[in-house]
Amino acid sequence: MRRKGLAIMAAQTAATSVDLGPATGLSCRECGTRFELGPIFACVECFGPLEVAYDLPLGTGSSEDVEALRAAIEAGPNNIWRYAPLLPVPADVASKPSLNPGFTKLVDARNLAKELGVTGKLYVKDDSGNPTHSFKDRVVAIAVEAARAFGFTTLSCSSTGNLAGAVGAAAARAGFRSCVFIPHDLEQGKVVMAGVYGGELVGIEGNYDDVNRFCSELIGDPLGEGWGFVNVNLRPYYGEGSKTLAYEICEQLGWQLPDQIVIPIASGSQLTKIDKGLQELIKLGLVEDKPYKIFGAQAEGCSPVSSAFKAGHDVVRPQKPDTIAKSLAIGNPADGPYVLDIARRTGGYVEDVDDTQIVEAIKILAQTEGIFAETAGGVTVGVTKKLIENGQLDPALTTVVLNTGDGLKTLEAVSADSGQTATIRPSLDAFRAAGLA
Repeated sequence: MRRKGLAIMAAQTAATSVDLGPATGLSCRECGTRFELGPIFACVECFGPLEVAYDLPLGTGSSEDVEALRAAIEAGPNNIWRYAPLLPVPADVASKPSLNPGFTKLVDARNLAKELGVTGKLYVKDDSGNPTHSFKDRVVAIAVEAARAFGFTTLSCSSTGNLAGAVGAAAARAGFRSCVFIPHDLEQGKVVMAGVYGGELVGIEGNYDDVNRFCSELIGDPLGEGWGFVNVNLRPYYGEGSKTLAYEICEQLGWQLPDQIVIPIASGSQLTKIDKGLQELIKLGLVEDKPYKIFGAQAEGCSPVSSAFKAGHDVVRPQKPDTIAKSLAIGNPADGPYVLDIARRTGGYVEDVDDTQIVEAIKILAQTEGIFAETAGGVTVGVTKKLIENGQLDPALTTVVLNTGDGLKTLEAVSADSGQTATIRPSLDAFRAAGLA
């Protein structure tokens, strides 16, 4: 019955004349079955996830072609649309109403390197500089173009917080209605930021996995007609936005691959798409092929991928989340098995840290580099520290650590002991008496 339902969905929603640039169709990650471009996300043959297929000159370009592509990218706008020739978007995407995310700072983190004992180069890719202060602006921007192409009128999502805000903001800018769904107990900063854009914000009693199940039901109901769920029926396009992190990192390193990269894991999509982006750059000839290692980072209170990796399993067993890192609190990560494959293939690792270590890492990053990360950034920095201490990450190599969001969204994590040093009368004597001189 489910197979028949997916087949009907594919037949009814496939689009044959949409303009999504170099995208030529969708391909099943498991069995390779091809589909026309459309708002579908699962293979009718094996239920595997679908990915965007492209017509790119992979492995066939001359050195002149490679240099021309590199020059065209470098001459593009200072946002993700500089990579439009490699994304499922129309060629004129930069002229359309958009939040224009991307090309965020790659911070040369010398102070953090000293603190962690890194002797090579250490960088923080700080995506808190995006329009709604998280990397989710990248993936939503791509999904908006797919929603336009398929004629949707409402943008929606299931979210742990950052995505809700990114969808609300992007919908407002692009002229869509928005209605987003979140767990009812999110951090207040994320709730306010998601609600301020004027769309509907609906809290669901339960955790993220409950929210996601509800959204999957809504898609199959007449109530969801005309709705583009960026991380469900638009997921193949949405996921491609994470590739731009790989593109930017390599370009900002002078068109070189990093030796090691530490990436937070929620659904696992970001990690898998960064790997996809690195592989595309290699095949296009834009970077020299060399080994690199990808490390996944989870919170101990929601670590199904880390647990599976350490146990040597290929199957990720779902967990009930219990962590302050709510943006990573997905107990049944869709891309978990693919994360395991990538970490093992590249010689990386998947590690986790507890809530105390997350808070400590947030403070370390803030006090060494002036970057206030949300809890997910605390997870990546904390895991990096742990990997170095355990000898799993080489401190002599070039390493990039991702910070995917702004700490102002998760103030609760550090507010208990990050307040005023002292309260004094407005006089020099009072200042001296407080021992602050």
